[in-house]
Order: sequence, then structure tokens, then C-alpha cells
Amino acid sequence: MSSEPKSKHIPQATVKRLATYVQVLKNFERDNVEVVSSNPLAEACGVQGSQVRKDLAYFGEFGIRGVGYHVKSLMQSITSSLRVDHEWPMVLVGVGNLGRAMINHINRASSAFTVKAIFDCDPFKIGDIVSGFEVMSPSEIQECVEKMHIDIGIITTRPERAQRACDHLVNAGITAILNFAPARIKVPDTVNVEYVDFFRNLYSLVFDLTQNGRNS
Repeated sequence: MSSEPKSKHIPQATVKRLATYVQVLKNFERDNVEVVSSNPLAEACGVQGSQVRKDLAYFGEFGIRGVGYHVKSLMQSITSSLRVDHEWPMVLVGVGNLGRAMINHINRASSAFTVKAIFDCDPFKIGDIVSGFEVMSPSEIQECVEKMHIDIGIITTRPERAQRACDHLVNAGITAILNFAPARIKVPDTVNVEYVDFFRNLYSLVFDLTQNGRNS
């Protein structure tokens, strides 16, 4: 099976579904399932079987007609296609409650992404040990990024501190940022930003509830 995309223009929605497929395949593997067809995989992922086949088709031929997909092989092929079959080191800025939770979650739940260093501008936090990491000043981000060859930064600060955290990351050479702070940040065109917005999802849930007549 080829891990080279047939097209360089893969929709972001497809990439996000592929990430879901990997998580579900991990669960199948944990349950000792060796082969799965597209429909059970799709059902577990909350999509149609045709959507699974369409998404996988971007990367070549997967599975055996009449048999299905070998779980372990498919998982390896997807992670290779997405370039997450090796470790991506990251730095995190903002060591509050959310930041601490994210450090633990990422480093325990994923082998592809690992927080390697943590930073906070609060002088009372600098020097503390959190999940085995020493909290450092943002002034040390650039040295850390260069030394560890890091491309990804995570922002878990308060909203009013998000742009300053972003500036530290960008100036250090970070080219991809995952922003958990409820604030929009300005970055150069060469930097990609993904926002994790809990309230946007809650607004969507409440709207769906009201559309279904579940008014409070």
C-alpha cells in the first residue's frame, strides 16, 4: 500500500477524519480485532462507509475486496500518510490548570506528539516542576526550539496573554501553533494556526438542542 498521496490537495476535513480513523483503529487493535470492513469502521467513526473509502482513496489502494482492512496495517499506512509515524516534539506556553492537563494528556495518550518543554511568564511558576518538566521563562523558548528542532507550539494561556505567547513562539521559529486560548492571534502567512474553541462547540450543541425543540 502506498503512503504517498495521489493528490497534494487533501481537504482538511479528510485529514481530521483520518485522525479519527486512527483512534478507532487503535481501539480495534486493543480489542484484538485483526480485520475490519469499511462499514463497521465507518459506524465506529460516525460516518458513511462510502466516506471512509473516499478518504482512503486519496492515498492509494487500501484493503482487500471481500475481506476488508487489516487493522494494524491500515493504521500504519494512515499514520505514515499523515507523517505522524514518528515523534513530533512540541513546546507548551501557559502552565495553568488547562496547560497542566494538556501536558499529561498528550504525553500519555500519544506516541506521535510529545511535549518536550513548558513555559510561563508568571515569575512565581518559573522553576516549578510540572509532570517532570521545569517551568521556564518564555525568553528561553528560542534556545529550546533550536536545540530540539521543534516546529509545533501549544498555547494554553489566558486570552489576554495569547498574542504575547504567540509572538514568542513565532520569533523562535515555530511554524505551527495549536491555540487553546479563547482569543484570536495574529501570525505571519508562513505560520499555521489551529484553534480549539470549546464555546464554539457548545454554541453548536445548544443550537441543535433548540432546533430539536429542546428549549430551556
